[in-house]
This record gives sequence, C-alpha cells and structure tokens, in this order.
Amino acid sequence: MRGYWAHQAYAFLQRLRDYFDEELLAKAVRNMELTPRAEALKVSVRDLLVRIEGTVSGSSQFDPSQSERCFTIVACEYTLATIAPALLRHCERIAPDVKFNFVSQLAAPERLLEQGTADLLIIPKEFCSNRYPSEVILHDDYCAVAWSREHYASRKLSRKEFSRAPHVVMRAAEDRQSPETHLMTQRGVERRIDVTTDSFSALPGLFAGANRIATMHRRFAKEAIGRLPIKIVELPFKLPPMQLSVQWHRYRSNDTALS
Repeated sequence: MRGYWAHQAYAFLQRLRDYFDEELLAKAVRNMELTPRAEALKVSVRDLLVRIEGTVSGSSQFDPSQSERCFTIVACEYTLATIAPALLRHCERIAPDVKFNFVSQLAAPERLLEQGTADLLIIPKEFCSNRYPSEVILHDDYCAVAWSREHYASRKLSRKEFSRAPHVVMRAAEDRQSPETHLMTQRGVERRIDVTTDSFSALPGLFAGANRIATMHRRFAKEAIGRLPIKIVELPFKLPPMQLSVQWHRYRSNDTALS
C-alpha cells in the first residue's frame, strides 16, 4: 500500500513539474528541498487549500451530538485556565465525541490560521491580527494578589506602597512587555520586580508563602484562590480591562461548527 501511494505522489509531482516547467524539489545533502520557484508558490497554494477546506466545512451541517471532529484552538494561558474547562464540560454533554487540541499562543498566532492548522484563536485582543475577523467574548479587569497571611494582603495599597512592594511579573514571549506591564508603563507606574516567569499560570505559586504581590486578571485570580490561600487586593490606580477575543480565518466564516 505504501508503494502505491509513493507512486501516486511521484506521478503528481511529475505533473506539477511538467506544468510549471520547473523541478520544484531539488536534492540536498540528506533530503529534498524546495526550489526558489516552489517557495514562491507555497503561500498561494496554502491559501488555496485553506479556502477549499473552509468551503467544504461550511457546506455541511454540523451536528454536535454526532460529530467526531477535532478542533485545534490556539489559546493563551488565561483561556486554558478560565474558559477551556467550562467549554469542555459543556461539550461533554452536547458533543461527547468531539475532540480538542489546544495549542499554546505563539508570537504570531495568526500564522496558524493562515496555514490552516488552527480553527480558532482565543487570545487577548491586542494579539489578534487585523487581517482576519474577530469578536470580543469577555472583559476582565486587573487586580493585585497577595499571600493571605502576609503584609500586603492586610491593607489597602497606596500607589507608593504598590511600587515599592516586591513583585512577581509575567515576562511575555520574545522579551516583550506583558499587557499589564505595558499599561503600567504608559501610566508611569513603576514596580520593584523581584521574580519573573514566562508562565502566567505560575505566578500564584511564586509568591505563595512570601511577602510579594502579583498583578493578575480577576477571573484568573479567583480561580487560583480555590487552590491557594491568597487574597485579591485592589489596585491603587485604574487599568483598562483585558478583552479576550476569538478569531478565525475569513474562509471559515461559513463554518457552522465555529459559530
């Protein structure tokens, strides 16, 4: 059987070579590599395949109770901690055979939409691309969080005390500022940063039992309170709320399974 499919693939490649009058694949040291002409065609071919897949998906009715489809969702840590568990519980009741593949948010998540390897992005609005449709699905404000038996959990924080407190801070990918750090920088809020991590979900454990604080989304903080003796402390200044958005490829707009 493998020999049959290998023969079919070679025959298809040969037809492409004849059509474009180009080798398309060239021998390298250990494998085959795309020629410059093939590299130039790659984006257009990928776009065509995504369009075809979107047309096929959108042309059929989606019955969640009968579907065995696997949805690939690019999700930030906030989504995995607060939205995904409720989604899975809901789908267990109405779509018991549907499967999910959650992929961590990368520096340019829209590339997975372009490649057709992701069905949806569920990420903060500021990380969405303006090239594809999106919709805000919830808002969440920021709060400070402290260990419940330590100093910072026992009082209302002033802005000066907030700035002087030792902080645990999320460090975004590629050393970019995390959203709350960016907002604080815009407003001239300084922090004494003692601990950094690239995992947002690790924040509560890194100030647990210590006299440090962290700035988190309120829903995320409430979820962590169920696991650790920590306390929400109101920020001594206002920050715009985080907007969580869902984004999809424009070719998938008619896919009833995603609506």
